[in-house]
Amino acid sequence: MTLSIGLLMFPALMICIFIGFPVAFSLMGVAVFFGYYRFGDALVHQLVAKVDDVASYYVLAAVPLFIFMGTMLERAGIAEKLFEAIHLWTRRLPGGLAVGTVLLCVVFAAASGVVGATESVVGLLAIPVMLRYAYDKGLISGTICAGGSLGTIIPPSVVVVILGPVADVSVGDLFVGMLIPGLMLAGLYIVYIVVRCIIRPQDGPSLPPDENDPSFIQKIIITATALVPPLILIFAVLGTIMLGWATPTEAAAMGAIGTVLMTIFYGSFNLGIMQEAFFKTLQITAMILTILLGGVMFAGVFVALGGISAVQNLLEAAQLGPWATMLILMLIAFIAGFVLDLISIILIIIPVSVAVLRAMGVDDVWFCIMFLVVIQTSYLTPPMAPAIFYLRGISPPEIRLVDMYKGVLPFIALEFICLGLIMAFPDLALKLPELLFERVARGTPY
Repeated sequence: MTLSIGLLMFPALMICIFIGFPVAFSLMGVAVFFGYYRFGDALVHQLVAKVDDVASYYVLAAVPLFIFMGTMLERAGIAEKLFEAIHLWTRRLPGGLAVGTVLLCVVFAAASGVVGATESVVGLLAIPVMLRYAYDKGLISGTICAGGSLGTIIPPSVVVVILGPVADVSVGDLFVGMLIPGLMLAGLYIVYIVVRCIIRPQDGPSLPPDENDPSFIQKIIITATALVPPLILIFAVLGTIMLGWATPTEAAAMGAIGTVLMTIFYGSFNLGIMQEAFFKTLQITAMILTILLGGVMFAGVFVALGGISAVQNLLEAAQLGPWATMLILMLIAFIAGFVLDLISIILIIIPVSVAVLRAMGVDDVWFCIMFLVVIQTSYLTPPMAPAIFYLRGISPPEIRLVDMYKGVLPFIALEFICLGLIMAFPDLALKLPELLFERVARGTPY
């Protein structure tokens, strides 16, 4: 009886979300309803303990710090200088403006870790330029949406700071392990853009020479001025984690200070920008932590009702091996991305998935990185598709919704190619954590 009650929590949650209740309050409401039905007043003590657990996740202190980095970079005008510097080198390539846009997204994602900030800032800069040179509207849409969502899989990612505690996996291991897959995915985007624009030059023409083009020495100076400070910031955050000099929270604090110093260096700092960044940080952090608290409450009641055991029993009865189980769980995550936001997917699916796969000998870091690639598609797949909604908010009327939907499809396919490579070659995700942290891989489904 207990097991069936636990399994009923998921359909009840989906009903609440489809009715229109906010995700955080749906998670909390379902947890309270089922928990009170089963445990009565004793539920209060359990939920208070869950609130205390969230408050004691010291790594979550990195969340507002990374968000502050992203909001400061978004408002300080730093992306404009990066955009100019990167396109100096890529504009002669087939699809060079789109290639430079992906590279800018990589740098911006590595410097901030916030997806929405990356797409909004880069889109406002890149869309008018690509339209001016008659780039295909689908290519423009796909490049901005896919490039902007790289903040999910390129460290430091706010999403990973949430994923780590929920999966009981080291955030440092995830940051380091996702580096190669993230850069590999960006590389696939660039290869696709170049090949497409070689085959169909009209989709992304290279820019003709201009008599006002800067000399090689001037390009070096412009690039160094624009790129070196963000690279120092990236090293202060990601480099210190990889070298073992700082925890993710300490690195995020250095990044927040570095972002302020960088805005001062570029002459774009003022108290108004700082105030806007603080308010935006407070708003986003409150939203994320409220959803996280709801997810922890939901997961706690689900486990107490025997939900994990019920899922394990169902999988054992189906006699599925590790590979089949893993593929089914990732398929569920992919489908959930059509209707749920990314953090909700993590909070609902990860506790069950990690518990089941860990018992089958699947390495936690390997699965979590593959899971990140899968849920990155949730930014691109309608009807939820946050990346498309961000793009609609900043794009001119001539870029239609149908252009956006058609434009993201090839990039979704590239994400599945990246996923297949990580599945086939686990060392892409596991080798760096093993080398840098002397981490021992805890098994794969081989």
